[in-house]
Amino acid sequence: MINPTRKNFLLLALLLIGFKSTAAEVVDRIVAIVNSEIILESDFRALSQKVNTPTMIDESLLPKGDLRSLKSDRKLQLDYLINEKLLDAEVKRLNLTVTSERVQQEIKDMGKRNGIGPQEVLNAVKAQGIPVADYQDFLKTKIERQSLVETEIVSKLRITDDDALAEYLKKNPESRSAVNEFSVAHIFFSPKKGGAEEALGRANKTLQLLRAGGKFEDLAEKHSEDPNFTAGGFLGTFKTGEFLKEVEDSIRTLSANETTQVVKSKMGYHIVKLLSKKVTTDSNFDKVKVKIISALMESSFHRQLKIWLQSKRDEAFLRINSPEK
Repeated sequence: MINPTRKNFLLLALLLIGFKSTAAEVVDRIVAIVNSEIILESDFRALSQKVNTPTMIDESLLPKGDLRSLKSDRKLQLDYLINEKLLDAEVKRLNLTVTSERVQQEIKDMGKRNGIGPQEVLNAVKAQGIPVADYQDFLKTKIERQSLVETEIVSKLRITDDDALAEYLKKNPESRSAVNEFSVAHIFFSPKKGGAEEALGRANKTLQLLRAGGKFEDLAEKHSEDPNFTAGGFLGTFKTGEFLKEVEDSIRTLSANETTQVVKSKMGYHIVKLLSKKVTTDSNFDKVKVKIISALMESSFHRQLKIWLQSKRDEAFLRINSPEK
């Protein structure tokens, strides 16, 4: 339910849509309403001007940093302005606003990174025709948004060496550099004991105990039906292609100390624990790994930011007005 204050604001905003002066000139047409914020025609003109000084544009809000299109693409401009409103609303909701002292510190840090003083940074800003106060306001907003994005998106991104290797092999299918060496343990359930259906039932019950917090090694000691059982259910260390394909497939995406669901093989049923995994690669992959991870991070960031912004747009009150004829 919309509260009375917000309702009155929205009614007033709607009444103002298309309002013209007696001289038949548009005062400043309301193009869109985002929650309790409005986007005006003048905001589009201001944005077009900012494109001439890219320092004042948040390129993370542009698809593939498409700065050039922002100058003339009306839809892209509207999306950019709406996204700004959504981000700034979340900054306010989460109380992520920063002080002027934090802005001044950022200017000092920028100077240090470039081997100059803070005043020289501001002189460079003024040389681009940007008023210092406007730049400080933009920097304050940018820091706040970065804090929000770090909390909501960046901190949740996970790109591993395995992800980088998979990307490398996709582009270099001829490479023979990927060899996994892994150590595993298992809890085995034999169909020879009561048949396959009963063995699967015992496996599922044991998996439930494991998921409820049971210790893998203790469960292996108590429930494994491996005739060659060793302490903890340890099976050994293998290289890719040396072990049961079903087991190798089940641990491919696991990290050390993670366990599988129940895995069926020609021998019976297994719950497998990956103890360790090592990937040996050639020097070509090692040279480009950091670059690949960086590219995957950037791609994942833009994808997740787009999803996050869409979710906020779905939750918001959003009205886009038809263009004037």
